[in-house]
This record gives sequence, C-alpha cells and structure tokens, in this order.
Amino acid sequence: MPTRDRDHLLVRALAGIAAQDHPGAVEILVVRDGTPVTDLAVDLPARVTLRQITNTRSPGLAGTRNTGILAATHALVAFCDDDDEWLPGKLSAQVPLLERSPGASIVATGIVVVHDGTEVERPGPLHPVHLEDLLLRRIMELHPSSFLLRRADLVGPIGLVDEDLPGGYAEDYDLLLRAAAVGPVLSVPRPLTKIHWHGSSFYFSRWATIHESLEAMLVKHPQFAQVPRGLARIKGQQAIALAAMGRRRDALSTAAQTARLSRREPRSYLAAAAALRLLSIDRLQAALHRRGRGL
Repeated sequence: MPTRDRDHLLVRALAGIAAQDHPGAVEILVVRDGTPVTDLAVDLPARVTLRQITNTRSPGLAGTRNTGILAATHALVAFCDDDDEWLPGKLSAQVPLLERSPGASIVATGIVVVHDGTEVERPGPLHPVHLEDLLLRRIMELHPSSFLLRRADLVGPIGLVDEDLPGGYAEDYDLLLRAAAVGPVLSVPRPLTKIHWHGSSFYFSRWATIHESLEAMLVKHPQFAQVPRGLARIKGQQAIALAAMGRRRDALSTAAQTARLSRREPRSYLAAAAALRLLSIDRLQAALHRRGRGL
C-alpha cells in the first residue's frame, strides 16, 4: 500500500483488508513515500499483520510500489492504493482462481467507482483478457487496486512497475500490457474493489504529464502501430490533453491524425471541439466521472 500524507484515507483502506475472510495469513505492507512512519489506529485480526516501511527507490507511486513488492515475503502480492477499499470476499474469490489458473498473470475484480457521493458498479471482464484486447482498449475495470499477482512473476517475467514513465502516469496500463504478454489477465466479475475518485487523486488534470507519458508508452509498446483503433485511442487522449493545455493547433493536428486512424474514435471530435473552444474538457471530465468513466 503506497501512501504519502493521507493517513485519514489509509485507515479506511486498512479496515477493508482487515475485514477479508481469506483464511490464510495476510501481511499488509504500508510503504511511506517521503513521510515518517506513524501509528495507525486500526484493529487487525490475528492472521493479519502490519508492517510499515519507507520507500527506498524513486519517489512516487511506481518506486513506492516496487519497494513493497521487493520487501514482500509471501508468494502472492496484491495492490491497494491508500484511497481505495477492498470489499468483503475479495481475496477469498481471487486466490482460488489464481491457484487453479497457473498460466494467468493477474487476477483482478470488478470495481465500484465512487465520485461525489455517487457509486457506479463496473463488473470485471467475463472472459480472459489478452494482449490484443488491451492494445485495443484500456479496460478501466482492470484497476491496480484490485490486482493479485504472483511475486515470482513481478520479479521475473513480468517485471517490476516502470519507474521511468513521466510522472508515473500509465504505470498500471504498462504493467497490464507486460503481464498480458506473459499470460492472460483474469477477473472476478463481481465488483469487489471500491475506487474513490476525488479532487486529491494524483492525476486529475495533470495534462502535460499525461501527454508526455502516453508518448513514452507508444515508444515502449510499438505493438500499438499494428492496432489502428488502439493507437487512435491513445492519440485521441493526447489530443484532449493538448486542448486542455491550450495548445490548440497541436490539438487539432493530433485530433485529425486520430480521425485518420479511426473515424469511430470519439476523442478526436471531443479534442477538436475543445480546441475550438466549443467544449470544456474539465466539465466533460466531471460529467464522465459522475458516470464512473474517464477520458
């Protein structure tokens, strides 16, 4: 559990883990990113232990998560951001599925998106997800706070979280792509992870970082060039980021490139409308978040 100065949220996340009915032992690793270890007021059952450590790698989410992965002592590793929650039954549904699926790289769950007092359920995929599926679309239901993986895969064929992506943006998508290249991504369809979207979420409207990191993703994963609709989606997100930054000419050029790749990609038209000042990206983003969706 990576965290930085958000103990009021962290206690809620810890309570969700403590309430799991998984019969095996669980160790919670809270990784502090540049902040001192403090006492946490949470009651844990005997089979659940808590260890707090300090990030020893690069500052930010990726380095903090990797510090936890390398410090973990159990065979399985699960992620949970400090502002999210596991719902009852999550681990007891995931662990058996991973154990009987030796070829799978990740087991996720469906999610509940919480924004401004509204909850929207997003069930997980019913079928195994492969690399080709993830190149075509991000599949937002596969959220890192729901991931369960084998530690041996993270320090082996999948690899650790990429600490070099600009601003750490899209590190979860990058991990998914690399995992799917090793084996299919499975999901428990039931929404068993609660994802809280709020104003303090790290990437809300950090448009320059988003644009730069997406460019890095295209370089790192050249397979996108073989999937025009998937490439159009990424380019459309970049066009929206450019429009939100006020780079109108670049936004229109990238929107046109997006439309040439796929006329069915709505982000090309949204970015063009925003560049022409016919649409507010911030208002559009807020409206989508109320529906449990993102740009």
